[in-house]
Amino acid sequence: MADISPEPKGHQGVEEEKGVTHAEQVDVNKSLEAKYVATDLICDPEVQGLTSARIRNPLAGISREQLMRDVEAFAESRGLQDHVAMLKKGALVAQNPTELEAIDGPEKLEPDELEVLDIETKYRWRMPMRLFLTIATCSIGAAVQGWDQTGSNGATIFFPKYYGIDDPDSNRDSIIVGLLNAGPYIGSAFIGCWLSDPLNNWLGRRGTIFFAAHFCIWPVIGSAFCHTWEQQLACRLLMGIGMGAKASTVPIYAAENAPASIRGALVMSWQMWTAFGILLGTAFNLAVFHVDGINWRLMLGAPFIPAVPLMLFIYLCPESPRWYMKKGRYPEAWKSMLVLRNHEIQVARDIYYISAQLEIERELVGKTNYVTRFTQLFTIPRVRRANLAAFTVMIAQQMCGINIIAFYSTTIFVDAGLGEFKAMIGSFGFGLVNWLFAFPAFYTIDTFGRRSLLLFTFPNMFWTLLVAGLCTLMPKGTVDDPNSARTGLVCLFVFLFGAFYSPGEGPVPFTYSAEVYPLSHRETGMGFAVATCLFWASVLGITFPFLLKQVHTVGAFGLYAGFNVAAFIMIFLWVPETMQRTLEELDWVFAVPVRKFAWYQITETIPWFFKKYFLFQRHATRPPLYHFEKVATNAPGSKTLHSDDDRNY
Repeated sequence: MADISPEPKGHQGVEEEKGVTHAEQVDVNKSLEAKYVATDLICDPEVQGLTSARIRNPLAGISREQLMRDVEAFAESRGLQDHVAMLKKGALVAQNPTELEAIDGPEKLEPDELEVLDIETKYRWRMPMRLFLTIATCSIGAAVQGWDQTGSNGATIFFPKYYGIDDPDSNRDSIIVGLLNAGPYIGSAFIGCWLSDPLNNWLGRRGTIFFAAHFCIWPVIGSAFCHTWEQQLACRLLMGIGMGAKASTVPIYAAENAPASIRGALVMSWQMWTAFGILLGTAFNLAVFHVDGINWRLMLGAPFIPAVPLMLFIYLCPESPRWYMKKGRYPEAWKSMLVLRNHEIQVARDIYYISAQLEIERELVGKTNYVTRFTQLFTIPRVRRANLAAFTVMIAQQMCGINIIAFYSTTIFVDAGLGEFKAMIGSFGFGLVNWLFAFPAFYTIDTFGRRSLLLFTFPNMFWTLLVAGLCTLMPKGTVDDPNSARTGLVCLFVFLFGAFYSPGEGPVPFTYSAEVYPLSHRETGMGFAVATCLFWASVLGITFPFLLKQVHTVGAFGLYAGFNVAAFIMIFLWVPETMQRTLEELDWVFAVPVRKFAWYQITETIPWFFKKYFLFQRHATRPPLYHFEKVATNAPGSKTLHSDDDRNY
């Protein structure tokens, strides 16, 4: 670790916001290069043009005496003098997590400390209830987003007539209906997401979520009382401000609070609650369907309900320790981390290890502001690579076609031959499938990895969506004698599509995007990623009614099935694995240039996959892309992942 002086560079009182480390800047500072290296082996003849990134523990190689002096200086400069003894133990644990028993002297670990570190490794879900309460409280706000999708989904077959925009031959009316459905996503993409960075800087994670909750309550209630489509659009745009700020912050908040071993599972609760919101929305639509005259108003207004507990309980949760550390408020970071971990030894280890990583960032880059941070998303290589990966998984969520179902399933089922009420039952079935199949991701996302889930689910979403579209070519039948086989098959394959989506492309994008950016660019990057997702959701919402009228269900489903193939290729070439790496260690995962990562997949992964699964060569191997040395997330009894080849593809 870089020496930590009592008065770190650029740190005067409140810590100034910094930029981010990236591999190309390592050679600027040779002393740091020796301590924390992202090794590019492009010129290594043994690698034959491939890149291999060596992920090093920033505390490795420091003598015990020097480390103890660093800890004392760290505690003095950060106001943690009362915890210096525990910080020394934590630093030694972080430095060599696989040899805890070898720590001797005054810093020798007590039996209860050894026990808690052993439990952490063997039983990764034994976490404080306050951590689970924190994740549950903020993630329930995601239900607003899911519920709104299904609220407008059901109301779409009613409000066009009230607003006088129901002419089946009018392209203008079709576009306006799409615009109303897409309103929240337009507000999110152009305003809400971009407010995330300044709001997080001023108010913190909790304050931003509290701010967003208000915009998810009052405009939603107002939408139930609108008398013109212009008023409805204004309410839905305002709601989008809250949705964008919330969607850009909640996954970051969850990722920063969760330990690396279960971070994916906890952050993906965002998707589970979104799916639960979809289920609640479809159930509510069914409940009020026969309330003549105001059923669509109730459908549009009800999504405010889950935002209420979000607003009431968010300040009962601890602030993100990493946000406090970014602001130089280390005593508060210690208190916050203490309620998110089981023991002080874990707090000391994590606080010091995170600080060691962040110190590297501070020494390698200069001051930034909002404009420069946004510019650096595309200019700093390490950040640009993360930005490309986050952009890819986010836009893939819209390319897969899930939101043509979430926004318009009732319309699609009516077109398939169901009556309006039965079409809503079909939408409820889709919502139920979407929610139930989100549960496996709690296990798979931190077991098989983010990338593996995506590469598995996209081919399956391709064929199920394509077959669902082709089934609509079957004879429709008559009103008195509908073709039940046609209707049943369309519903079946739409449900199968949802079943494949929910454990893969459902939870991964927000989880992945929340973790890939370095701390200095996390709010700006997440804002960009979410804005990307919701902008294209708005484009989809606006264009789908027009697309459906022009090419019908088979053409629309076929188009999005093709988009699934394109998204699969993009993910295969541009999205690296991030499972069970700390947020700071991902700096070095993204040190590998995109072209080298893509070339590795083409020249090594594809031949290896073909040999192993088509030629049944069980012992087929490939050279590793990454080499992971001992880091603070490994402990005795845990499996050390030496490369990305230890993960399934």
